[in-house]
Amino acid sequence: MQLELTRNCCRTSFPLRYKLAAERGVSFQESFVDIKEQAIKKLANSMRIYVETHMDFQRLKTIDIEEAVENLDRAFEAKLEAFHSLYDVTKDDLDYFSYGDTAAIILMRNAIHHRDHLLFQSWNHNMALNEGYKKHLGAEFLLAGYDVLDSTARMRYFYKLEDFYLRIDESLQSPYIESRMGSKNRKKLLSQLGSELNFSDIKQKAESERYPIKQVYVNVMPIFISAVCRAFTALKEKGVEFKGFDARAYEAPFINELKVDFAKVVYEPLRIT
Repeated sequence: MQLELTRNCCRTSFPLRYKLAAERGVSFQESFVDIKEQAIKKLANSMRIYVETHMDFQRLKTIDIEEAVENLDRAFEAKLEAFHSLYDVTKDDLDYFSYGDTAAIILMRNAIHHRDHLLFQSWNHNMALNEGYKKHLGAEFLLAGYDVLDSTARMRYFYKLEDFYLRIDESLQSPYIESRMGSKNRKKLLSQLGSELNFSDIKQKAESERYPIKQVYVNVMPIFISAVCRAFTALKEKGVEFKGFDARAYEAPFINELKVDFAKVVYEPLRIT
């Protein structure tokens, strides 16, 4: 009986939207535009909150390093969730899986959202919590990133390069493979990350310089910036408005100003001492 009730509710969801929209005196199309604007506002809010959390990180870490790291991690994950919410309601306006940057953000979000593994833990989480750096004393790590506006990205947030491969590279026979994607889509995404985000070059450099793959991290902040630029630009071209202070504040920079150069990978070796 409960299952049948659930099915009936699912069947009536769209008619209910029409009815609710009509009661408010707006068309369903107008209502859906409002939903898109709401999603943009949510994403912009999360971006502003992350910046504020990032600015407070240095102060807070001297008082409580665990709280500082957890706050920043949760703030970044909130951005991924907000981006996915935007994807949910605008997938007809932009093919998110046709581009390496937007597809990578959705891949990260899904992995972190379902959390049935220990992948995609930040550099701060691995090194700063519970004195994790002591496990790696003497080891050298390779940090890879990209230029934003022809200069090194000011904000940095690192995940292991290996974690991306463990989700979509079937040749690794990983127990953490992204099972919600079909084999064809996993292979497509693997190719996109390799060519569009130059993951293949990063991996090749690490191998040529004998870095263990577990000691290679990628700054995902430029990837996020590029993905938001792409989504905001597509929606602006579709006539979607940016409403609310945060949305308006981020509109111009992410549509007209910011640009990520994935062709130029910036490397930084870092030895733990």
